[in-house]
Amino acid sequence: MGDSPVQRAMLDISKALKDAGIPHAILGAMALNEYGYLRMTTDVDILLSAEGLRRFKELHLGRGYVEKFPGSKGVRDSRNGVSIDILLAGEFPGDGKPKPVRFPDPALAAVAGERVCLLPLEKLLELKLASGLSAPHRLKDLADVLEVIKALALPEDVASRLDPSVRAKYLELWAAAQVKDPYSDG
Repeated sequence: MGDSPVQRAMLDISKALKDAGIPHAILGAMALNEYGYLRMTTDVDILLSAEGLRRFKELHLGRGYVEKFPGSKGVRDSRNGVSIDILLAGEFPGDGKPKPVRFPDPALAAVAGERVCLLPLEKLLELKLASGLSAPHRLKDLADVLEVIKALALPEDVASRLDPSVRAKYLELWAAAQVKDPYSDG
């Protein structure tokens, strides 16, 4: 998995949160990397509760982490020079507007990965689908789902375990993933 600043930042914040007993889960590209779909990224996305964010800031601001701007949710890992985007349980992905899919409470939903706490892959896919469907500037989330389906050879029946609001898009992307690219050697 390498040793880049973003990977060190992910491991550092995960350890800090774990040591403080703050429930959390890594999201975004770093989570997909942990599941075996490698995608470049320059930041770390992490899920916390509002209380978890408050406790993290109380313990760690000025001790390796600084707010992106006063009062922001996001922080910067000053040791590794990496931006940390914090998403809160109960918020809505994509456009931020109410929808059937929302960020879950990490205390209830996070699972232990090999190196860090993650959401189950299906929950990550569900969040990415809801994000890409609701926000035109988040089309990369839909592309991520397509690439994960291909890279991990996910089955069609994953759709049955997703929120009904995103099932049709998963099935559409699953079908697209089955088409062989005539320009690829793979």
